[in-house]
Amino acid sequence: MNSLWIALFAFVGFIVAYHTYGKFLADKIFGVDPDRKTPAHEFNDGRDYVPTKAEVLFGHHFTSIAGTGPIVGPAIAIIWGWVPALIWVVFGSIFVGAVHDFGALVLSLRNRGRTIADLTGTLVNVRVKRAFLLIVFIALFVVLAVFALVIATIFARYPQSVLAVWMEIPIAIWVGHMIYKRGANLALMAVVATALLYAFVIIGAYVPIVIPQSMSPVVVWSVILFVYAYIASVLPVQKLLQPRDYINGHELFIVMGLLILGLLVARPEMVAPALNFHIPPVAEIGWGAYLKALLVRGGVGIEGAPAVLPFVFITIACGAISGFHCMVSSGTTSKQLSSERHARGIGYGAMLLEGALATMVIVACGAALGMKRGADGSQMGLSAFTGHYASWTAAQGLGAKLGAFVEGSAQLIMALGVPETIAIAIMGVMVASFAGTTLDTATRLQRYVIAEIAQEMNFAPLQGRHPATLLAVASAALLAMQKGGTGGLALWPLFGTANQLMGALSLLVISVWLAKQGKPTVYTILPMLFMFAVSGWALVGNLVSYVTRGQWLLVFIGGLILGLELFMVREVVAHMTAYRRLPPGTSGVAEA
Repeated sequence: MNSLWIALFAFVGFIVAYHTYGKFLADKIFGVDPDRKTPAHEFNDGRDYVPTKAEVLFGHHFTSIAGTGPIVGPAIAIIWGWVPALIWVVFGSIFVGAVHDFGALVLSLRNRGRTIADLTGTLVNVRVKRAFLLIVFIALFVVLAVFALVIATIFARYPQSVLAVWMEIPIAIWVGHMIYKRGANLALMAVVATALLYAFVIIGAYVPIVIPQSMSPVVVWSVILFVYAYIASVLPVQKLLQPRDYINGHELFIVMGLLILGLLVARPEMVAPALNFHIPPVAEIGWGAYLKALLVRGGVGIEGAPAVLPFVFITIACGAISGFHCMVSSGTTSKQLSSERHARGIGYGAMLLEGALATMVIVACGAALGMKRGADGSQMGLSAFTGHYASWTAAQGLGAKLGAFVEGSAQLIMALGVPETIAIAIMGVMVASFAGTTLDTATRLQRYVIAEIAQEMNFAPLQGRHPATLLAVASAALLAMQKGGTGGLALWPLFGTANQLMGALSLLVISVWLAKQGKPTVYTILPMLFMFAVSGWALVGNLVSYVTRGQWLLVFIGGLILGLELFMVREVVAHMTAYRRLPPGTSGVAEA
């Protein structure tokens, strides 16, 4: 099938959904009110609570939730075929992920910009709040260690991306100063900053910065990145994070534009298989046997791959739904939203744009990668795809999945006449920039979580900005530095299930809030039940595998996550049962 039609189907679906389902949620379910005073104005402190222009905040929010999540997930999941990956990206984004992000944002807006983890103490009880905070801490702990590795791997694999990524930092600081201190024109600054960034992209393409192998490039870059994450997360948000993410947002639009133009010019055919379950065709075994193999056994994995069901829903997280997003929506974005008028565009729309990015990843890995030329100058086609996806082990390699996207996307850009060296640099810079945004945002969020846990424990030394940030960075760095800088990968198998369970728990908390507001809950409960089902299915399957292989650390942490989840669900059910017995009109919700 031609990849152009695949992209068109997804993009049209996202646009229609934003103007129909998104509008319905905003008007009828969440009751968005442009006249309501937001926490950014009510608690403006010039550091975390900062009223921000919609276009700047959209860039900050989008790049914070996106990172490399919508790149890595689809780049792995396409090994099961591009059809299941595309279906989950499109319908998951519209009916699950965007609802989750939007709901978390509005819930926080109505409660003084508090995080959704903190709000569970008000909506349910303090025990559930502590359990949620612990799950969030575990998830962010792994994110920090692994995303530092992602950026370090990109720098080591594509050294032509290094210069532009680091030069973006002084550019962003200058942009923030010009906008907030000098009142410079926002559009003009966006043009100048983006032009400067791409000037360094071109220079960096021909002046790569290489760390000698004797110094272990991944370790060196990881240490530097953790130092950066500390500094970025304690600075006022408008000093670096906002302007940097604003620039990254424009970078994404340019890259997406280049990829779409390249797609229109090249129109590559999908070389990846549509379905890759290793199940005999329906014509041979009949629908009954086929559905049994798919639903009962989850499909037969390719050379050691787990079953497509439920793991496609776990592997593709940020491109469809990610629990990490609830902490961005309620942890940082709600503190910066200037008007609820912009809540749908940022809360619901940004997730749809992330789905569009995930769609382009599927196209890049499944079709554009086949445009690579062999030694004889001919297109490599399927052989280029199988070079990255010959087995599950090959697809799981961090370099392989990042490389599949970078090199596949570069082929589309090269179709426009851009030299390969520059095309590779453009894509390497984008991936590293987005991962960097996730790294510094996750550090800031982990600081909030640590401070909240310390407050719950009445432990004053860790409630301050610097001690909490130091613990967040130091603990993640300690994990990351194991095994030559790849230590975070030891816990990465648990992140997918923990992250998706966090999304389900977030939808549960949003549903409780809606119920207490007398609003319909079916639009959050149905996706919540689905995510609990597939995440619990995957986590139990993983635990059985870890026990079989004697991986007791993963058994302990995975068992802890599962126990916390079951405890939270039991507590919420008990709470809501008791709540429904209260006299009519009882709220139980402390709103701002």
